[in-house]
Amino acid sequence: MCLVAWHWQPDHAHPLTLIANRDEYYARPAAPLAPWAGSPIWAGRDLEAGGTWLGATASGRVAVVTNYRDMAMQATGRTSRGELVQRFLESDAPAPDFVAELQARTADFNPFNLLVFDGWQLHGLEARLAHSRAVRLSPGVGAVSNADFFTPWPKLTRLREGLAGLLPTDQTPDQTLLDLLLHDEPVSDEALPQTGLPIERERALSSAFIRTPDYGTRARSLVRLSATQIALTEISHGPQGVLGQVKHTILRA
Repeated sequence: MCLVAWHWQPDHAHPLTLIANRDEYYARPAAPLAPWAGSPIWAGRDLEAGGTWLGATASGRVAVVTNYRDMAMQATGRTSRGELVQRFLESDAPAPDFVAELQARTADFNPFNLLVFDGWQLHGLEARLAHSRAVRLSPGVGAVSNADFFTPWPKLTRLREGLAGLLPTDQTPDQTLLDLLLHDEPVSDEALPQTGLPIERERALSSAFIRTPDYGTRARSLVRLSATQIALTEISHGPQGVLGQVKHTILRA
């Protein structure tokens, strides 16, 4: 998962709207959004490592993970970051407690950003091997990608401003929200981040929706949480285009 934006309205009838793109190698196998057997989780599934990039439960818990893009920090053999989403969704810990407990163990994973919502509170965590930082999130519109929270990468800024411009409520059509994730124009070279990749790769990854021969946006997701239900939509993509769409509505427990 590489780009996430949300509108958080505590004490509102529709407290959370979240949209996200998952970017991954096309060859990595994955299952689409569905309920997990023997678990409260509704999510897609990484069939290589077994975790997920985004999921929700009927209790109102939502979690999303993105990688942190710094090639000097990457190593093989570490625990899959998709396990973090599963751990949160299958726990009943309040979001700040889960983040605080996880801070001591982030060196087990390659660097990541984690966003967790327990039905009432929205919290973030930045994990950078040698250190981690709990991120205090304020109500309103926010976004995170593959840098620190609030880093104004052009694609993040564009998505956040697009979501804010819609002022999402229960009246905003699903397709209008999902279409915000389709912008595929790379930014100028002067605006590219410096993450240790060749400039051609940085350029290819600079748009919200990514297409390369071997890697790209694999799924666009929408989560809409109200006092009575959670509506989940996932549109799957491959190198040739849309592969399918799944929609589920979960009654709040």
